[in-house]
Amino acid sequence: MDIRFGLGIRERLATVGEGVKNTVGAARLYVDRHALARFGRDSGRSEGRILCYHSLDQPRWGVNDVSQVRFRQQIELALEAGYRFVPASELARTGGGPRDLSITFDDGPRSVLSAAAPILGSYDIPFSVFVVSRWSEEGLGGNALSWSDVSRVAELGAEIGNHSATHPDFSRVTKDQALQEIRDAEELIEKRTGIRTTTFAIPWGQSGNWPAHADEAARELGYDVLYAQAEQTRAPRTVARTFVTKFDSPRVFDALLRGRYDRWEEWIWPARKR
Repeated sequence: MDIRFGLGIRERLATVGEGVKNTVGAARLYVDRHALARFGRDSGRSEGRILCYHSLDQPRWGVNDVSQVRFRQQIELALEAGYRFVPASELARTGGGPRDLSITFDDGPRSVLSAAAPILGSYDIPFSVFVVSRWSEEGLGGNALSWSDVSRVAELGAEIGNHSATHPDFSRVTKDQALQEIRDAEELIEKRTGIRTTTFAIPWGQSGNWPAHADEAARELGYDVLYAQAEQTRAPRTVARTFVTKFDSPRVFDALLRGRYDRWEEWIWPARKR
């Protein structure tokens, strides 16, 4: 996530770690998560839940960064509670059952291969990764999955999806620009890895980040599975996912699985609030 939209990704990564955690927005997010864990209401659910992660132990991803210890703890908590892990594509297609969970990662940070994949592999859990093509192309100083890393993640069984070329806020681009972002990413991923993407995860993923013209662009390019980063507040015709943050202690994670954040929409970035 990013609070300085004019910066390039290298400058963003240089500031997002220390900068974000000291913002009022991050503090509000922390309070929000813990308050809803204690006082929120469970949300009745008949379908499965898709979890949206980003990085593990890469602090430059700010509030999106979860420690490896906590990630493993969350997996174990879910298993102990009787959940089973299935591919996100299965839940997108069928909805699944209320005890089904899926794991997805946005942005393609390097730790998906170095940290997340070994943990998930030890439990035989499937997962999906949504790649920002220019970030993998440029490497981001070792912070993003290289193309060989993307191929390796796919060899481990992960579904590789499209997360755009440069990770824009699609509410700030035209339809032609949206078409270019999605098409360029698709073409570069296929060129570098041989993988043809069929699913798309919306950058930022909140309701205000996916206007009708962006939805039209994605569907014209053949993407009919569009993952959001919100549950009940997501844009129409998108697939729900539940956002996991660095602040999600075992108590918060349990509340997350109970649906206490399903009516919640991320508001850490005041400049983007609509």
